[in-house]
Amino acid sequence: MKSVTFSAHALEEMQRRGITQDQVQAVLLKPEQVLSGRNRRTIYQSRASFGSEKQYLLRVFVDETVKPLVVITVYRTSKIQKYWRMP
Repeated sequence: MKSVTFSAHALEEMQRRGITQDQVQAVLLKPEQVLSGRNRRTIYQSRASFGSEKQYLLRVFVDETVKPLVVITVYRTSKIQKYWRMP
């Protein structure tokens, strides 16, 4: 398991959006994709169903320049094609 902390913003957004720490940890442990973001952030993302048949993309923004890593924000989106990067 990756050693991470959650920013206050990330915790607020996770609660508001119905995303659990376990779901975030699952993405961090086995991401389908890892992308470079702005401001030296790393974006971990994986597809998930959230209890329905509809697929979402769970995106976790992490500051990896500090130890332990800090989850900056988290969200899910149904616009998978918009953010999915083909190799």
